[in-house]
Amino acid sequence: MKRKILILLVLFSFINLFGQSFENNLMPVPKNIEMKPGKFYLDKSFTIGLKGGFDKRLYWAATNALRRLDNRTGMFFQQDFITEESNPNTSVLKINCEKPAEIKLGTDESYELIIDSASVIINSKTDLGAMFGLETLLQLLSVDEKGYFFPALIIRDEPRFKWRGLMIDACRHFMPVDVIKRNLDAMHAVKLNVFHWHLSEDQGFRVESKLFPKLHQLGSDGLFYSQEQIKDIISYANQRGIRVIPEFDIPGHATSWFAAFPEFASAPGPYKIERNWGVFDPTFNPTDERVYEFFDKFLGEMSALFNDEYFHIGGDENNGKQWNANEQIQNFMKANSIKDNHQLQAYFNNRILKILTKYGKKMIGWDEILHEDMPKNIVIQSWRGKESLVSSAKKGYMGILSNGYYIDLIQPTSFHYQNEIIENESQLLPAEKELILGGEATMWAELITPETIDSRIWPRTAAIAERFWSPASVNNVDDMYRRLEKIEFLLEEHGLLHLKNYEMMLRRLTNNKSIEPLKNLVDIVEPVKFYQRHSQGVKYQQHSPYTRIADAARPDSKPARIFSKQVSHFLEMKNAKCKDEVSTKLLKWKNNHSELLALISTSPIIKEIEPMSQNLADLSEVGLEAIHMIMKDIRPDNKWLDKANSIIEYSKKPVGQVELKIVEPIEKLVNSVK
Repeated sequence: MKRKILILLVLFSFINLFGQSFENNLMPVPKNIEMKPGKFYLDKSFTIGLKGGFDKRLYWAATNALRRLDNRTGMFFQQDFITEESNPNTSVLKINCEKPAEIKLGTDESYELIIDSASVIINSKTDLGAMFGLETLLQLLSVDEKGYFFPALIIRDEPRFKWRGLMIDACRHFMPVDVIKRNLDAMHAVKLNVFHWHLSEDQGFRVESKLFPKLHQLGSDGLFYSQEQIKDIISYANQRGIRVIPEFDIPGHATSWFAAFPEFASAPGPYKIERNWGVFDPTFNPTDERVYEFFDKFLGEMSALFNDEYFHIGGDENNGKQWNANEQIQNFMKANSIKDNHQLQAYFNNRILKILTKYGKKMIGWDEILHEDMPKNIVIQSWRGKESLVSSAKKGYMGILSNGYYIDLIQPTSFHYQNEIIENESQLLPAEKELILGGEATMWAELITPETIDSRIWPRTAAIAERFWSPASVNNVDDMYRRLEKIEFLLEEHGLLHLKNYEMMLRRLTNNKSIEPLKNLVDIVEPVKFYQRHSQGVKYQQHSPYTRIADAARPDSKPARIFSKQVSHFLEMKNAKCKDEVSTKLLKWKNNHSELLALISTSPIIKEIEPMSQNLADLSEVGLEAIHMIMKDIRPDNKWLDKANSIIEYSKKPVGQVELKIVEPIEKLVNSVK
């Protein structure tokens, strides 16, 4: 016994000395963390000073970090704005930066963070690296009985991939400036560096054109970004080290263009903005020279507006129907030995590429633009599969991956987190690996609005950001979920509504009655996956209500995930404590139905969920009976098994376009008593 006590005392002393009690909540996880003895405690004398060469954005970043720390701790730091005139020679936090970063592909983003009991130091090659070091420092803030502190450590960090993006579709549903800005803030916090802005679509053309004003006047319903707003957002993003890449989708997905210029389509008009979702026929006519004259002027105007070297032309999902039906286009193909529509689109893309090159831009497009006729200086964005990413690299093309990062498909965080950009590195030569630049999460906007977009992007995209930044060896799903809970909370600091809007939407659904019965159910459901919402009896259009339970429900139910783990633990341990954990929840869900019925009687909008509420009550009763049998070692008869299996199978069916996410663990309970 004395020996055990001695070992424990030594262990506790070691933990206290070297700070191993520090729990790593960082996301993305840095490349290298070396823990040191001690803690740096904050007080109101905390100051920040900058040295070296850097852009003025580092003054903003340092001031922003100071205010965020002050807001969290309530310490009334005496230092206010950090500027060239107000930059102390002696400070507690010293930032040493060698040079300003160019906001372009391949900029050095590395940093070193050194913390001991007396000081905090950030060293970086560029001010962008220093800004990322500040974000890591802010995530490190901890608290104990003595106060707020940073753990003593040394972090040396740099990204795994240089292209780490988020695409936001602002066309199918328009996303106002404040939505874009708060998401840019969150992107910077998790070290994403590319904002891919989808700006033209069948359902809307979203940019002011001074040369062709009919584009935004007739193609946007008045919902578009002025050029001043675009300049402001680009400046806002660049200040945070984020590149802004516009996407104007051509030759397909182009209905809104033709509302203004029907003569450029491959079939006669008139055209109007599309209100439905799907893949539509209207496509630019690649044989009409007027089209290229138009794009020469339009792309010249947009190239001057958007300052990044890359320019996205879309190029996806051209169904070719208008081309096949157009006699002039068919004759052009025969006369020029163009064998199919894919080759015709390559002809179109090459013409557009020459225009973009003229204006100093590099072309990027979805993987449909890959064709042997295309030069090697384009970038392929793979959405249909990783095979196209590998294939394009083997052919000498640069590429980024979006397949597996489609966050609009409502897949769980674990799915995206385990989706590796390069799964089998041995299949590529070193030079081919270099061509794979990184990846992008994609937020398509058929089923989202400014009210719900944050809950669809965050917090799952923080885990995707880690996949893009951290070493491939950082891949523990359970630890990811543990850290994600902290990051989800911290992201609210940027004005995101992913947590705040959940209960607000439930209040609206209950007509401001008590939301608890509805929340008990919605907490453990998720919207149906992929694009199933379009095929379950409801026809969604651009103007449809996106305020139902399927919109309030979150993509990755934490309560359901925890319950599943508790069931697994119970089946492993079969003790009273584990039994009570699971039974308490099942009893709550079993009794919830009667309370929810009272709400439904005054809120018809939630009546669609009534069958699932009954399913939940029945399923919970089955779970409770199974637990009783397990604990008493009772073997069920066939009648009970048939009833239980019938309830389980019925509960697997979506209701109101949501899925009950506790069916699988209850099925495990039933299977364990067979």
